[in-house]
Amino acid sequence: MTRRPETLLVLGRDTMELQFGAAELARLRAAARLGDPLWTDELASAAARARLAEAEVLITSWGCPPLDEPVLRAAPNLRAVLHAAGSVRDHVGAAVFDRGLLVTTAADANAEPVAQYTLGAILWAFKKVPFLAADARAFREDWRYREHRGELSGRDRTVVLVGFSRVGRRVAALLRLLGLARVLVVDPVAGPDEIRAAGAEPATLAHALPQADVLSLHAPSLPETRHMIGAAELAALPPGAVLINTARGALVDTAALERACTGGLHAVLDVTEPEPLPAASPLYDLPNVVLTPHVAGSLGAETRRMTAEALGELERYAAGLPPRAPVTRHSLAVQA
Repeated sequence: MTRRPETLLVLGRDTMELQFGAAELARLRAAARLGDPLWTDELASAAARARLAEAEVLITSWGCPPLDEPVLRAAPNLRAVLHAAGSVRDHVGAAVFDRGLLVTTAADANAEPVAQYTLGAILWAFKKVPFLAADARAFREDWRYREHRGELSGRDRTVVLVGFSRVGRRVAALLRLLGLARVLVVDPVAGPDEIRAAGAEPATLAHALPQADVLSLHAPSLPETRHMIGAAELAALPPGAVLINTARGALVDTAALERACTGGLHAVLDVTEPEPLPAASPLYDLPNVVLTPHVAGSLGAETRRMTAEALGELERYAAGLPPRAPVTRHSLAVQA
């Protein structure tokens, strides 16, 4: 018989309201024993520590404070941290792994809307749609402006994916399904055979950049990836290329990006460094730049897919089954 582990939700108030509706709470109650409070956004008060002392499972999401050594000392029965969002980097550290706790992530569910946003951006980038739309406001009935945006074709294009991550793999699969582009993948961790099996070609960054009609970033934000796209890399892109960043703003040197875009580089940026950009950034005023306010990832009803993933992990844990998406000390070192 499946047992019902004592479970506490640790997440922000707005996140609680967003991710846990009536259906999700009913599923939670069926799978776990719950105390009072059901959820908390802090782990320092007497009430939170009392619940923490009982908890075998934490379901976490945005707004979870760090699970550091003092918190873990107050949680002697804790066995699992099931994250109902993407990266666990902000609240899971060495202390969690030192305790041997199970950690899971719902990053796979979060990757879906990011891949969909990226695919849309790539398809529009082929014909320079958002940039021509900006031109239309200035040139109006004089359609000669479309002659100045380079190639406007959706065939025989090359897309370079930097990072064969959860999102990068999905983008590669979607492009393969459509058969519109040659895909080059730059990733020092993924095996070449794995990349080829996905219908893409492994490449180095230096080899891939001069061929990129579209450069799409899907690498994690790590010390070694900070500003991996700088002035030299941007200068290596061919005329008319489009940079898409739905990963992390820190992957790109913002000062170099501002100079490159002022010089004509096209860019679709859902993430920036800093975020948001200062009001004086020239990127706001360039017709060859599209800025969106970090909307590619799960928002609104999309976030409930991540809740469902975490609840699925809870049910598997309670039944003694292995997790679907574990996070280890090693995997966290190379993931977002």
